[in-house]
Amino acid sequence: MNYAVIMGRLTRDPETRSTTNGKNVTRYTLAVDGYGQNAEADFIPCVAWDKLSDFAAKYFKQGMRVLVSGRIKTGHYTDREGRRVNTTELILSSQEFADSKGQTAPAPTQAPAQAAGDAFLPVDPVDDAGLPWNS
Repeated sequence: MNYAVIMGRLTRDPETRSTTNGKNVTRYTLAVDGYGQNAEADFIPCVAWDKLSDFAAKYFKQGMRVLVSGRIKTGHYTDREGRRVNTTELILSSQEFADSKGQTAPAPTQAPAQAAGDAFLPVDPVDDAGLPWNS
């Protein structure tokens, strides 16, 4: 199964072009936070076709956090110097906003988990006295 779900921020405004047969294609790159200590961001090239292309071109802007899903496509080409260049991109099947309207920068509500000394965020206590398995 080739299916990926990714959430990240647009590194710049999407770029839209038309193919020779009139289909719209929009490309953008998502910066995805790494995981763990010393984690670096990954930059995922995304490709949206047809209605997804139109939506991205109209509503997505640099800095927005979006949630996308689709299939990973790999390929290669030969550059002008004759070197083989490998490519990887996410061909989208869905995309949506991951922040509320107007929010384009991270808004942390808690300190990072690493600052607390473990890999877990604090959890509010739950009153589970009325649940059937606690009888």
